[in-house]
Amino acid sequence: MDGNGRWAARRGLPRFFGHQRGAEVLRDTVITCKDLGIKYLTAYSFSSENWHRPVEEVRDLMKLFVEVLKRELDGLIENDVKLNLIGQREIIPDKILEVFKNAEEKTKYNKSLIFNIAFSYGSKQEIYDAIKKICIDYSNSSIDLENAGFEIISGYLYTAGIPDPDLLIRTGGECRVSNFLLWQIAYTELYFTDLMWPDFNRKNFFRAIASFQKRNRRFGKL
Repeated sequence: MDGNGRWAARRGLPRFFGHQRGAEVLRDTVITCKDLGIKYLTAYSFSSENWHRPVEEVRDLMKLFVEVLKRELDGLIENDVKLNLIGQREIIPDKILEVFKNAEEKTKYNKSLIFNIAFSYGSKQEIYDAIKKICIDYSNSSIDLENAGFEIISGYLYTAGIPDPDLLIRTGGECRVSNFLLWQIAYTELYFTDLMWPDFNRKNFFRAIASFQKRNRRFGKL
């Protein structure tokens, strides 16, 4: 969900206004996915590298996350949306983590849409953590690597039990994946748009899906 800050700057507004608008667009996207019968949505909301942004911006973003999660919780419950946090929980401030945990607990039985929020997330770290856990379990004879396939790694990722994504959408005009779900998107269809995330409305989402529907997915086969 790229382009919040640039969207605000082009309008002579502080970057925070772009993040606020971006949160509104994300809410609309969640509802659109639920209406369309899409079962899984993963939003890259805050990367592990984003902790290195200016202190003031990180502080404002943390405040916004708390406000949005508390405000939208009833809506998630009413729309049967289950929320999952994927990322490095151990470095998330306790105040923020507790809000996430509360939302996860209150929505854990919802089934219409699984909504994954990638927060304090970096795919290289995710894969590194998975390898460490595999090594530990192997040393304890908890797993049999000789008879396991590469899919064993998927079971140790933050997204364990969640299907790999069919479509990745990146807004903001950048044509890269920026350390997002590197293992999971091996055969994901990519869709890049110059639109800033705050301008990415329901109509634009339909266009991305229409583009996906026209593609011939062979997964390396004929």
